[in-house]
Parts: sequence; structure tokens; C-alpha cells
Amino acid sequence: MNPRPPSIDWPYPIEWDQASTVQTDVLVLGGGIAGCWAAIGAARRGADVVLVEKGATVSSGAGGSGCDHWESAATNPCSRVSPEELAEALVKSHGGYCNGISHYIECREGWDRLVDLEGIGGKIRDTEDEFIGAEFRDDATKLLFAYDYHNRFALRVWGTTFKSALYEACRQLGVRILDRTMATSLLMGAGGQRSRVVGATGVNTRTGRFVVLGAKATVLCMSRPSRLWLFSREMPGVSEFRPPQCCGDGHAMAWKAGAEFTMMEKSVQAEWSGTRSFPPYGTGNTHNTWYACSMVDAEGRKIPWVDRDGTVLEEVSDRYRPAPGQKLFLKGGCEPDIPQYEYQGPDIPPAEDLLEQGFKLPLFADLPSMPDHERRAIWGLMVGEEGKTRVPILENYTRAGFDPTTDRLQSYGEDWRSAAFAPEERQLFGYPGGLMNDWTLRTNLEGLYAAGDQLFAANCHGHAATTGHYAGRHAASYAFSAPELDTDRDQAEAERDRIHSLVNGFGGVLWQEVNATIAGIMQEHCGQKKSAAILAPGLLKLKEIRRNEALHLRPRNPHELTRTLEVLNVLTNAELVIHSCLAREASAKFLLFERLDFPAMDPPDWEKFVTVRLSGGVVVEGERPLDYYGSFEEEYEAHNADYLSGTAP
Repeated sequence: MNPRPPSIDWPYPIEWDQASTVQTDVLVLGGGIAGCWAAIGAARRGADVVLVEKGATVSSGAGGSGCDHWESAATNPCSRVSPEELAEALVKSHGGYCNGISHYIECREGWDRLVDLEGIGGKIRDTEDEFIGAEFRDDATKLLFAYDYHNRFALRVWGTTFKSALYEACRQLGVRILDRTMATSLLMGAGGQRSRVVGATGVNTRTGRFVVLGAKATVLCMSRPSRLWLFSREMPGVSEFRPPQCCGDGHAMAWKAGAEFTMMEKSVQAEWSGTRSFPPYGTGNTHNTWYACSMVDAEGRKIPWVDRDGTVLEEVSDRYRPAPGQKLFLKGGCEPDIPQYEYQGPDIPPAEDLLEQGFKLPLFADLPSMPDHERRAIWGLMVGEEGKTRVPILENYTRAGFDPTTDRLQSYGEDWRSAAFAPEERQLFGYPGGLMNDWTLRTNLEGLYAAGDQLFAANCHGHAATTGHYAGRHAASYAFSAPELDTDRDQAEAERDRIHSLVNGFGGVLWQEVNATIAGIMQEHCGQKKSAAILAPGLLKLKEIRRNEALHLRPRNPHELTRTLEVLNVLTNAELVIHSCLAREASAKFLLFERLDFPAMDPPDWEKFVTVRLSGGVVVEGERPLDYYGSFEEEYEAHNADYLSGTAP
């Protein structure tokens, strides 16, 4: 039966009953930062590449609107740390629960990708000499550094120039870009689930046309899951910190295909999200983009900065340097959690502690007291280049009369967050879980690679860029030697029938209602404190949604079909998270994971990666040692000889 026509006016031709087939060497799913770099890396190897993006690649993804700093360019000409030292610090700062492979790639190739960006039109240097004389500037290279001015491995950059440059580079390399196309499932070889991945299916988000995408190698470059704990029916667009359409489609697809995940039990208390939150980076604080801003209380009393050892830092300059005996410190988005690499504060301690010390609320970011270069680096460069800050923060606040040379900006909420969130309001943030990977960034499924937020312990813009390029070139190498495609056509037809069944559904339930219900279940059954007695009923409730409300979703046009498919992926990801929480039968400090029925924190037998995958409808649990990746330098060089020799781009 053909799907029904849309029940409301729609400005595009409706093609529910039409399908297209595309064949390629390397298929890249997701056109964000990781996806564009994966396409570039594969195309430079000579592969035919198709990139599939749900939105418009020129500006899509979490990094599409910019980034203010590049965290781990350890090989830049001014760096005082090696890739090995920096990667080791990143791993240790998370107690070993970190993707050593992907973060070593980030540290080792971060500068390579920045040089690439400069070559295609991205801006990475102070070419207009706006910051001559600044302590964080190297006059010879015109590079600007962030956070640790001594070791100089993190760079301030003009990230709003990056995405359009990447888009044009993809086009010039001959990458076929399928915009407004949502990937919906992975296609497996004739062996079914957990056999070789041979492509994907998708649907056009404007016309509803179905597309079958055959590929010798596939690279997943979509976002981490979101909208699991936080969702507003009235204002869905502000439900999450990242773009709300970046909701974890790739995780859901990979889970159903039998891919192996780890660390999905890790979640953090929400930071910038929801209807109660001020815009990200739009309140005065000391973290990340605003590091290391001076803070004062309601009476103008300065809140002291201290180093790792508790020594009060009298000069602003001292906030950007390691403490005596400290090799380096991590700041920005790294979220360090142990004193070896931590740089203390103030990071605004809890209001109760400040009140006990005699401080008066509210607190304010005191930009006027900052040295001129530091003030302009925060307000104008960092706030302005970071994603979601140029228009809503820098331009709107300036238009409203805010002057950083004379005005203080109030800090709201808890700590440096822009709202006070409840413990059960969670996010997959701060090095969350994702797909397991080897040294080629391949998953446990042959032919399937992953990059950026699809990987476990993913983090920032630089991580997405470096792992994207790396996965793309390794996927291309595999594709050149892979056997011809062996596609099970019944899978594509089954997926097409699933999508058509939504369009021809019973109706009566809105996708927003289902998403809000999922979020309520996750808050109630998968909050800060967990146990089998709490988690298991939550899983049953999610299954009830799949058997009931999900069957009554009926999109009226291709746009609503996209939102409906997303919310079904949100449902799948919620199940994945709860299965992962049930699999770890121990509390873990660095995973921010508390099991009431297993209260012992980090028992030795559980200091490991716990993995989950789906096989024939059954969840299979496994484990890997925290150091499963071996020696950084030796393994990297063994898998990248052609890249290091310059014989391959």
C-alpha cells in the first residue's frame, strides 16, 4: 500500500512511493565536523565518497556555528608537551575511563588538521595583529594560546570560519553530498546482524523519497544521544545544549546492527539545557570559553583564584600557568578530576560555601577589571567564535548595550552552570560513552568505522576533526581491498516498510509527547542514583512505549517523519543507556556512576570497560581492560606508516 499524501500543505513534492539507489566506495553518515573531515580524508586517498547529512552540510552539526579553541594540538611549533604526555594526561585525568586511541590521534594530528584548515580558508592565526603584546600570543607564528600559556598545546581559533571551508573542500574533492537526507538504518551483508556493513538506508527530509546507499566502507559521524532526560514539549528547540536534531541517530542505528558500545552508563548532571537555562556562555562564569575570568560578589568583593595546591593567585597571568612541580594542567572542555592535572578555581564553589566565607550573592563576571588583552580574548574572540555565541550572545548583548569595559555580567544557577539542575536531570556530556574502536577506528563490525561523537569518550571540535580524517582514510584503505558488495535486499525493503507504516499509522500521538514521556521515565528510573530495582521498571516502561504510543505516531509530512524517526531513535538510545547501567554492577567515581545495590566505589574487579551489544534481540555483555589499546606511539606508527612517510595524504 502506498503511503497517504500529507494532510497539510507542504512546499515540496511528495515522493513517498519513490526510491533511489546510490553506490560508492566510502559512505560517510553525518555532515558535521567529523563527517566533513572523514569525507576529505577518504577522498584524498582517491576513494569515491558520498556524504549524507540530515541538515545542510555548509552549517550543520554541533560545530557548524563555530568553536573558540582547539584543545590538543601537541605538535604545533610552540608546544612544550609531546602527544604522548598530553594523551597520557587526558587518560589519567579520567581515571583510565577514556578513549586512549582517539585522544592520542587528537594530540598527534591536531596541528596537522589546523594547518589543513588554514590551507582551505579557515583562520587559525592572529593575522590582523589584534593581540600584539598579549602574553598568550607567539609573535613569530601569530598563534594564540588558551588555558596553559606555558605548555601552549591549546589554541584559540576563529572557528566560525571552519565549517564553510570544510564544505567547499568536500565539493572540490568531488564528494557527493546528499543534504536533507536522514540515515535510518545500516545495511548488513547476507549474513545478517553483525556481518559486514555494506551501506545504509535513508529518507529525504523534504520529499520523503527513500534511498538505498551501498558502500564498501561506512563511517559513522553523527552526534551523541540527547533529549534522553531533558525535553520540553512547548519549546523543543531549547531542550538541549547542542542542536536538538543532533540526537544520536547513529548510536541507535549501530546498536540495532550489533555494534559494541561502552561507557554508556556515564551521565552528568545537566549544565546548559532546558527551558530554565540561560543561553550557553551567556552568563558570567570562569569555565571553558570564559576561562579565566575574574569574579566578584554583589558588593564587588573579589573571589580568589587558587592553584592546584590551594595557593592564592594574585595576578591574572598566574591563572594560566602550572603550579610549582606541575607538568601541565587541563582546562576548557577537558573536565579534569584529579589533582595531578587540575587547576583549581575558583570555578565558583557552591553558594553555601561562599556565604559561609562572607560573600554576598549574586556573583558577577568582572570583565572590566581584566587586562585589555584578556578581556578582549574572552569577550569578542572566545565569546563570538564558540558555537552558539556569535549572534545570541555577542551580537545581541552588544546591541542591548552591554559593554565589557564597564559592565559586569551576572552569574546564575549552580556553580558555573546557567541554571540549577536537579540530580535526575542528566546529559551524556563530559567524555560520555559510545562505540568501541580499534586502532583504525573500526568498530566490531567489519566495514563500519566511527569518528567524533560516535566514539566513546568523545569530546571537542579537535577530537571530531582528527578522528574524522583518520577514520576516513582508514575506511578508504579498507574499501580498496574489500570484496564486492553483498547486500541483503530484504533489509532495505523491510526498512522502507517500517517508514511507510509510520506514514500510514493510526495517528493520535505527537512525537513531542513521546519524547517528553521518555525524558520523564529516564529522570525517574535512570537519575543520579541507580539500582536494578529502579532501572528495570524503567526499561519495561520504555518497552511499553514501543508497543503502544510508538505505534500511534503518524507524521503528516516529511519534516514530521524526520522528527518521528528521531524520537524512535531517542527511545532506542534510552534502552541502550539503561542496559549499560544494569551491566555495570559497581559504582565508579570517574563515570559519575552510583549503584545503590552495589555501593562499593571502584572495586578492583570492576576497573574495566563494560561493553554491551545486541545479538539476535539479546543484550550481550562483555569487558575490555582500561589499557586495551597498548602503547600510544608504537600502535599509532604501526597503523599509519603511509601517513607518516608522506606517501599518502
